[in-house]
Amino acid sequence: MTREAAPEAPVHRLPRGAWRSYVALGDSFTEGVGDPDPDTGVERGWADRLAEVLAREDAGFRYANLAVRGLLLDAIVRTQVPEAVRMAPDLVSICAAGNDLLRPGADLDALSERFEGAVATLRATGADVLVFAGFDTRESPLLNLIGRRLAAMNDHIREIAHRQGAHLVDLWVMPPLADPRARTDDRLHLNASGHERVAARVCEVLGLPTDVDWRTPWPAAEPASWGRRRAEDVRWAREHLWPWVQRRAQGRSTGDARGAKRPQLAPVR
Repeated sequence: MTREAAPEAPVHRLPRGAWRSYVALGDSFTEGVGDPDPDTGVERGWADRLAEVLAREDAGFRYANLAVRGLLLDAIVRTQVPEAVRMAPDLVSICAAGNDLLRPGADLDALSERFEGAVATLRATGADVLVFAGFDTRESPLLNLIGRRLAAMNDHIREIAHRQGAHLVDLWVMPPLADPRARTDDRLHLNASGHERVAARVCEVLGLPTDVDWRTPWPAAEPASWGRRRAEDVRWAREHLWPWVQRRAQGRSTGDARGAKRPQLAPVR
């Protein structure tokens, strides 16, 4: 399932500093789960990190993050896209459908059609739009169960980006994100280092300055013994996989009754 980076789609690019407002849409990836701020404990994530860069370019810059962990694509399209249209920002990011792919029987064609409709709606406002192809799943046991579906969905998203003139952030061709050290103990969400690298890649796509080289390889790691790996697998299954299975069986989500962390456009600081 490896592949080369797709040619960048032709997109409308505002001059640097012209993005005066940004709205982030999506689920746990965009909410920033796995990257808690050390001072406040509030999830930070790549989108907050991107907003901080944009705010340095313009003192009047405003940012909203409507992402909520656990949401399916339909919920994001129904609740977040209209809010983004209402706010009329210069830049919108949307990353969705990952939670749908974790469910048996996911219809990729239907998901792609709804996702493209959302991107088209956002583009029709005149906003620049960021979309994401998901990262390599082979080192994550839970995600790798849907590896083929994710790879196929990524192909759809690359085509959508090209047709709609959206900025594409292709996470699949970022080798550092395939390393377990880019993720939290749940082996699903990115940790602070992973989010930092994603933010750097987004800045690169948008032509913004960044002090982080996302290509930097991880230091060589000492191989873990078979016994240690099995013990870690057992702990992971007990602490993360089984609770996830229980939530799915009960129709619950980690985002139930949870609101957006930044529901309105406001200064970053």
